[in-house]
Amino acid sequence: MRTALVTGGCGFIGSNLVDFLKKMKYKVVVIDDLSSGKKEYCREDTEYIFDDFRKVLLTDLETKIDVIFHLAAEARIQPSFENPLYTCKNNGYGTAVVCEYARRNKCKIVYAGSSSFYAGVYLNPYAFTKWQGEEACKMYSEVYGVNIAIARFFNVYGPRNPLIGQYTPVVAIFEEQWKNNGPLTIIGDGEQRRDFTHVYDIIEAMELMSRDEWHSEIFNLGTGTNYSINELADMFGISKKHLPARRGEARETLADISKTKSCLGWQPKNSLPDYVSSLVGR
Repeated sequence: MRTALVTGGCGFIGSNLVDFLKKMKYKVVVIDDLSSGKKEYCREDTEYIFDDFRKVLLTDLETKIDVIFHLAAEARIQPSFENPLYTCKNNGYGTAVVCEYARRNKCKIVYAGSSSFYAGVYLNPYAFTKWQGEEACKMYSEVYGVNIAIARFFNVYGPRNPLIGQYTPVVAIFEEQWKNNGPLTIIGDGEQRRDFTHVYDIIEAMELMSRDEWHSEIFNLGTGTNYSINELADMFGISKKHLPARRGEARETLADISKTKSCLGWQPKNSLPDYVSSLVGR
């Protein structure tokens, strides 16, 4: 039986990953400070440590870990403008702490990177610090031989979509606004395009990444198809209104997943139109 450590395992992607790993017969340990995760996602058959992962991983856990899935992060663009130092400590330094733990304890790492890299690492503090995390992974892989695979997520949606105020991801915002009969609020002109990727496809790919030997190989986790925000809104079929544009956000994301498919034998199975149709009953 493999043992996995999931940082941020009470969050949106992390809790879905924990459920998937348990189905795959992993023993799972979770570290989450609950700053954005939820206790309601906890499982009775999983060990939880409710604390800052950076503090916990400066010492060794009692449980021998085979692979670390590192998802804990300040994961939102706009709040990163407000507190860049915290974002650097959490995303950049925090990833180095995870890498050091893996070096000491001979663990594999699957690192949750971000497609924000493609829009420019200096576009906002979030993008910069997620790139910092990638660079820490590359250094530990090159210098110390740590087995690391880097996943770049593209606009994840699905069950447990987080509702986190005005910076909630757009699919979750539209879901909530649809439940309340609208209108759907669109930032800017709505012609921004995103490669929306279902969380179930993301977590399946991450588990596949954990199986082999990698030296900071990068895998795009998207669908290879994108939709404008206006097109997404039209899928819900209710009224819309536009709000002012925000700084620091990419105009378009679109994943090249050819390497991911060929190296992992992975194929995304879920589509955004099907997901929305299942919500609105079409």
